[in-house]
Amino acid sequence: MKRKIHTVTDITVEDFLLKYKERLELELFNEDDPACYDLTRKITEPSTHRPGLALTGYLDYFAYLRVQVMGNSEMAYLESLDPDTMRKRIQTICEIGIPCIVITRGSEISENLAASIAPFRIPIFRTPMATMRFSNRAVRCLEKEFASTTSVHGCMLHFKGVGVLIKGKSGSGKSEAAIGLIERGAALIADDHVKIRNVSGQLTAYTKDFSRGFIEMRGIGIVNVTNIFGLGAMMPDSKLDLVINLRPHSELNEVDRTGIDRETEDILGVDIPYVDIPISPGRDTVRLITVSILELQLRRLGYDMADEFNNKLNEKINRNNNSTLY
Repeated sequence: MKRKIHTVTDITVEDFLLKYKERLELELFNEDDPACYDLTRKITEPSTHRPGLALTGYLDYFAYLRVQVMGNSEMAYLESLDPDTMRKRIQTICEIGIPCIVITRGSEISENLAASIAPFRIPIFRTPMATMRFSNRAVRCLEKEFASTTSVHGCMLHFKGVGVLIKGKSGSGKSEAAIGLIERGAALIADDHVKIRNVSGQLTAYTKDFSRGFIEMRGIGIVNVTNIFGLGAMMPDSKLDLVINLRPHSELNEVDRTGIDRETEDILGVDIPYVDIPISPGRDTVRLITVSILELQLRRLGYDMADEFNNKLNEKINRNNNSTLY
């Protein structure tokens, strides 16, 4: 079944401000005068740009679709210009259609600068943060906003440093397995409706705020894991490292019994290790999931148990073949 993938092509400056005002320590200049700014302007690239060259008049390759960041260098250069030249340079980049301007290090905004930008209603923000620190943090925020996202049905947990998604048909025991892992120290990320985003090739799983920490147990109802197991039993999000699929034993007639042939599942263009685990009465599903997680950790460290066994088997076969020649 093909998953629905949600992509974002733009966000408004208002959304950017509302979501990241505190994190980026943003202050809207002339906030009491809405005639000076238009917060519906759109940011269409998940990055920032320092318009140093553009302010000198060189506009080739000017990344005008991004948040424009002015640090000490840009502000000092503008102050070195006579008022008319400064106004013309500022208006040149404003006419192109930049979404907003962020002035870092809490620098003062001169009347001439504000008056030059005002006719274009481009929002001006100030932040006390250093330029590089602001840019790095803003890029991470924007990448999250523009990330491709999808949803899957299952239980998502973080256990022993591994983010594991447990999938399976309704009634396969996903929630019971999740509770068993939580008892062993895992943290619940999401139950039933797992949202996944791809940021720079790394998948992160999360859920909506109102359902965080809750899990549905058949016969019991909705359970708040933090009330029972403590605050450590919940996390807001986690990277996705492993997919476990619980399937009835009868459906797995040709299960890989050596682990040499590794399977993966494509999620948002990223191949994630995938394991089918047969379920049947009496099988310890939680233990099997735990072993799968630990085996993945060993492979990350460079040790592959299946390859080691295969190499020893081949060495044994070669020795036996050589001995028959004499």
